[in-house]
Amino acid sequence: MKGISRSGLAFAWFGLDRTLLFTVFGLMVVGLTLSMAASPAAAERVSPGDPFYYLYRHLFFAGLSMILMMGIAALSPRGARRLAGLALVGSFLALIVVAIAGHEVNGATRWLRFGGFSLQPSEFFKPAFIVIAAWLFSEESKGAPVPGRLVAAGIYVLAIAFLIRQPDFGQSILLTGIFAAMLWAAGLSLLHTVLLGSVAISGAAGAYLFLGHVRDRVAAFLAPASSSGPTQTEMAVDAITRGGFTGVGPGEGEVKRYLPEAHTDFVFSVAAEEFGLVASLAIIGLFAILFARAWSRSMRLSDNFAQLAVAGLALMFGGQALINILVNLELAPAKGMTLPFVSYGGSSMLSLAFAAGLLLALTKRTPGAYLPERPRGGAMVPA
Repeated sequence: MKGISRSGLAFAWFGLDRTLLFTVFGLMVVGLTLSMAASPAAAERVSPGDPFYYLYRHLFFAGLSMILMMGIAALSPRGARRLAGLALVGSFLALIVVAIAGHEVNGATRWLRFGGFSLQPSEFFKPAFIVIAAWLFSEESKGAPVPGRLVAAGIYVLAIAFLIRQPDFGQSILLTGIFAAMLWAAGLSLLHTVLLGSVAISGAAGAYLFLGHVRDRVAAFLAPASSSGPTQTEMAVDAITRGGFTGVGPGEGEVKRYLPEAHTDFVFSVAAEEFGLVASLAIIGLFAILFARAWSRSMRLSDNFAQLAVAGLALMFGGQALINILVNLELAPAKGMTLPFVSYGGSSMLSLAFAAGLLLALTKRTPGAYLPERPRGGAMVPA
């Protein structure tokens, strides 16, 4: 019995980073709690007879996501890399299908529609690309004949072209920032860093000059008073202001009645209005723990591939949360980006569970996975 308890899934469980696991679980619980507060108003527009329409769906996808995450977390680092490779190919092919026959919502074609479920391939592409780019960088550093950085850069450029066509500049900016950070961490020279930075700045300037929807969104952000009526971000800021320190009380908020995306992109403003500054800081604190824990794990991993992949995934979670919260605080233009594990959204939840599963698989404590620690005045001990 002792041998059985340490085998298979049991062994995988004992090796998992509990801090990361329980932080993700905590964020899911927060998301379900906020879904009870924000979803009834949104459900009235879709299913008037069922005020908990979105809550039931959120609960279903949260449960499915936990199963997916734990299944991936049980994989070895090699198994996680292979799964990421399959996901990269599949999501890239799906991006091509989206460009041909995607489902359009609010002027953007980012989804594949399957009955009542919408899949956003770019959400799955991000974590898969991060892991495979880390592997390509690592293989090149070991002297492999394949130019890993060049191959990764080619995949990145093609993906960005599809994202801009959708258009999805939020995902483009996030993916660009993560890829640039990983390149730098992989040992990119200062000259190449400056050159790529110049290209990125030129690309952003070109998007502003030649793409009308980008220019309009930036103009609305810089001069909101010139637009007709309050913007979504202005309503979100008003809700956060009304919430004060302790909030107006569960179910008593107003922003969810006026913002169509209150249960998705602007769920942070619902939390701030109904539960106050305390809840807002608690949510930010959970994301800070998730990022800091993953980043600290990456610094102690012995394998270069795992180091880069975990650091990239940490940046993905932290960057997406930061962008969402900045939009809610009217410190960035609206991007249409969910708050990880908290916002409603089946495709988003499943893709984030996929990413979290990869993170847990790559940070698992196995023999030789971590560099040895040296305690103060003591001998070397395993991490």
